[in-house]
Amino acid sequence: MDLVLEAADRHLLTPYVYPVGWPEGEPCRQLLSLFVITNLGALALYLLFGTLSYYFIFDHELKKHPQFLENQVSREIAYAVRSLPWISVPTVALFFAEVRGYSKLYDNIEDSPYGWSGVFLSMLSFLFFTDMGIYWIHRGLHHKLFYKRFHKPHHLWKIATPFASHAFHPVDGFMQSLPYHVYPFLFPLHKVTYLGLYIFVNVWTISIHDGDYRVPRLLRHIINGSAHHTDHHLYFDYNYGQYFTLWDKIGGSYKSPTSFEGKGPHDYLRKLREK
Repeated sequence: MDLVLEAADRHLLTPYVYPVGWPEGEPCRQLLSLFVITNLGALALYLLFGTLSYYFIFDHELKKHPQFLENQVSREIAYAVRSLPWISVPTVALFFAEVRGYSKLYDNIEDSPYGWSGVFLSMLSFLFFTDMGIYWIHRGLHHKLFYKRFHKPHHLWKIATPFASHAFHPVDGFMQSLPYHVYPFLFPLHKVTYLGLYIFVNVWTISIHDGDYRVPRLLRHIINGSAHHTDHHLYFDYNYGQYFTLWDKIGGSYKSPTSFEGKGPHDYLRKLREK
């Protein structure tokens, strides 16, 4: 995040926003800047990619499903927009720790002990580490002690749209993002790679709520896509994973998507039309 902060300071904040005498490295200024940047960035990613997905990928026929709520899209957006600022508070604290140099993020490829191969390996390990972390956090949020208070609001959307992707209770939203932020404090990671992965995970979160159940046949039971996550919303105790089905299979919570078996939401709508 310090790359974004440096760019904002250089091109906008220092010359146009903050008083000349307020140093760029002053902690209060960094915290304030990070809070604004994090909120604007998260909102931009959510609205941009959510809108693109909603209009160009999401099948609007799904809005005719009996479990699609009245005014659902506007309710999803409103819930997400209210939650994002609260989610950003602990997120900013972690970004601040990164900016102050407490993480293992590095600037140059030469700083990686394995060069370019280390960068590619870190991308893979990031995906597998965060997939594991999200699986157990997500599954934990389904425990009766936490579900009703924190995770149930996200399950209000049985037939989700891309805008449901960030419509979480703030505690739920932050907890499920925590593995992304923990990783660079434990393992070396290139700063630009981290920024790219941060954008990717936001887009992926939108994609598993987009109602497009198509997955290459060979990857159907490996990649956790929209078909898997739709069944999670519908049937509750299955498919907690984020990118892969690995941990669901290990944890005994894997369910082959109903849409792959001719029993999904689209099939239900087709049968309704035939009656």
